[in-house]
Amino acid sequence: MPSVQIPPKAEFLIYPSRYKVLRGGRGSAKSWSAARILLRLGMDKPLRILCAREVQLSIKQSVHQLLKDQIDKLNITHFYEVTDHEIRGRNGTLITFTGLSTMTVDAIKSMEGVDLCWVEEGQVISKRSWKILIPTIRKSGSEIWITYNPELETDETHQRFTVNMPPGCINVEMNWRDNPWFNDVLETERLHCKETNPDEYDHIWEGQCLPAVSGAIYYKQIQEMETNRRICNVPHDAMLKTHPVLDLGWDDSLATALVQVHLSEIRVIEYLEFSHTDLMHWSSELKKRPYNWGRVWLPHDGYNKTLSAHGKSVDDILSNLGWDVPDRSEIIEMSVEQGIRHTRMTFPRMYFDMTLCAAQEAPKSNGSVKHTDLSNRLVECAKRYRRHINRVTETTSTPVKDKHAHGADCLRYIALNADSMTNEDELQIRIPGSEVSQPTGSWMGA
Repeated sequence: MPSVQIPPKAEFLIYPSRYKVLRGGRGSAKSWSAARILLRLGMDKPLRILCAREVQLSIKQSVHQLLKDQIDKLNITHFYEVTDHEIRGRNGTLITFTGLSTMTVDAIKSMEGVDLCWVEEGQVISKRSWKILIPTIRKSGSEIWITYNPELETDETHQRFTVNMPPGCINVEMNWRDNPWFNDVLETERLHCKETNPDEYDHIWEGQCLPAVSGAIYYKQIQEMETNRRICNVPHDAMLKTHPVLDLGWDDSLATALVQVHLSEIRVIEYLEFSHTDLMHWSSELKKRPYNWGRVWLPHDGYNKTLSAHGKSVDDILSNLGWDVPDRSEIIEMSVEQGIRHTRMTFPRMYFDMTLCAAQEAPKSNGSVKHTDLSNRLVECAKRYRRHINRVTETTSTPVKDKHAHGADCLRYIALNADSMTNEDELQIRIPGSEVSQPTGSWMGA
């Protein structure tokens, strides 16, 4: 049998363990090492090996070519037969390839006898895919290998296997300096990235999590916010008014941020998204909180009368439920692009509660009020708010309307209307020429 050279940090892949995680940045030889050891193990005894990724529309999107290249480099073409869709060993080893996002019932059944499953590009594997895959790879002694470069701290794979490692998990970080065969070409690229793209260098080459997804609209603002620790403990202040800020929806979500304003500080103390919840139940849910309520700030379409509401507007309904809603003339209206620019300028004044605006888990359904999976995750929405990208011209256009857009829209409405949110019992003192107040209260940085 041929000897297989691998970086010392990857040697743990040889030894039995239920989960084996190899994470890090570019040039670390993570995938290269996993491919070599996988092929070597398949020569020792017959194995059923599944190579999986989240999306695989064709075999070209899999590690099929990588494995073929390693078979050639290791000079083991006499042992492995490479076909268009699978790789077969002379001893009965079989290597197959699949995408997890389109998993079918028949495909799940065929995976039950798998000995080893290698999941490449693990950072994009969804919670749904993991819930399907893990219980399916259940043969005695079976293993799941994961290679990935972390993107966000909150990504499902990073949380599941790095932040909260399960029993039987070996998790190793491997970067460019751990690769004995790191060459001059890669070194030139690394140094160039460090000089020209310092914001993403640690992610690309050092395997560190990004402050927000690449290309996020509020990327630099999130980065600055985390550096200055403005995602922190922001408790409700009973002396200040609490203003609900809404982004309206029905089929997907009704987003609500609870905001308090003190001098120049904008404190977001809670964020909730409701699914298929009418305004009466929304009102009941909020009134369970013993807050000194301020005004409810709506987007411009909250003043439109609709047939579905029997000729009433959201403004009318909330007013009848006892809420104080500003007149439409008091609402600041801007185009989406103007609002984004304004939000970027307003970001340095914003503080977000780390539990109720940046939580990992959403609250459970409460009676007729059904929270979405983005409840309490306003910061996550901001981190993932991005634009459409033309893959041919690489130009950007309008913001993507996905499940994170409601939170991002709500954030924009906060920025537009914050200066109109007053506290009736607070003496407002404005110092000419002063725009940003000093941090106040013992909660700062807690």
